[in-house]
Amino acid sequence: MKKILLALIIIIAAVSLAAADTIYLRDGRTIRGTLLGFVNGRFVVRVEQRYSTTNPDTNVTRTRGNEGDIQYFRPEEIDRVEIEGRSIDEARNETRDVQVTLDSNWTDSGIYLRRGERVQVSATGVITVGRSRIGPDGLRSTDPTAPLPNVSEGELIGAIGRDPSAPIIELGSNREFTADRNGRLFLTANRGSFADARGAFAVQIRRQRDLNTLDTEEERGDTGIRSRGQDNSDRNRDRDRGRSPREITINVPATSRGTDTNIDVRSGDQITISATGTITAGRRVGDVGPDGARSTGIGINVRPLPTAGVGALIAYVRMANGQLSQAYLIGSSLTTTVPADGRLILAINDDDYSDNSGSFSVRIRY
Repeated sequence: MKKILLALIIIIAAVSLAAADTIYLRDGRTIRGTLLGFVNGRFVVRVEQRYSTTNPDTNVTRTRGNEGDIQYFRPEEIDRVEIEGRSIDEARNETRDVQVTLDSNWTDSGIYLRRGERVQVSATGVITVGRSRIGPDGLRSTDPTAPLPNVSEGELIGAIGRDPSAPIIELGSNREFTADRNGRLFLTANRGSFADARGAFAVQIRRQRDLNTLDTEEERGDTGIRSRGQDNSDRNRDRDRGRSPREITINVPATSRGTDTNIDVRSGDQITISATGTITAGRRVGDVGPDGARSTGIGINVRPLPTAGVGALIAYVRMANGQLSQAYLIGSSLTTTVPADGRLILAINDDDYSDNSGSFSVRIRY
């Protein structure tokens, strides 16, 4: 069981998940869809409209649901999972080859790093400037106009993200480091002047993903250039930081498995959510407020947030590729830091929405 669980978590952490994953349950059912994540000890699956019918066992019952339905499964319910297109080792590690030239902009490696991920960088090749032939470890001299004036001239260096205040990392011909922030990895040679530069460093980057994260490349959106000569930090983000807070009010119905707030959020944003009103969380629970009923054993293993009461207002972030962040409790009021980039979604914490009624009035300040 532990091996199955570990393998599944590793696969979920892959850069891109296959469009058609098959989950074989111990009770004989076959679920076809897309693994979205591992949330609160359960696997989250978006179910496809059709399922595999190739199982020769005629006694196997196949589950059919509405396209796009989200289902949750505990690890002990799963017999095995088939993921198309990627091996476990490929899912755990990513290797990319990049040609790094010396010009006006840093070279975008195409790899997005998350804080805590281990990165190995190795480099070969020569950049020629005038009569100087510069390898990845640089020259014995220094350059006072270089990004790192006290480091060898021409040495391979890197930076995470486009923020000009981000620390610059000495890489040379071989370096292993731990990312201290989230962002795209940019590379260049440590030299102030790039006139008449020819050649390139051949750089290989190997990233070991943090298996506790569920992000993918598509959701991150940190593309663009990092310039030597000007501040190329994200001006939209700077503009947003200076704007006045916004506020909206929406209704979240008691039957909601996910109400789209139409608010796009970024990791680290601060947001305040407050809710009022009463809903009926089914006949077995009755009327509850945004904090939900006192948590009991009823449906605890199948609610989106098992630690919160039935009927409580909860939230999660739906990321660009459809994956879901871990759900968290809002209740009647919460000021929190957004855990991931994406669309803010509000929902009711329940395992059976069929006999729910009413709605919460929710005010969001962001």
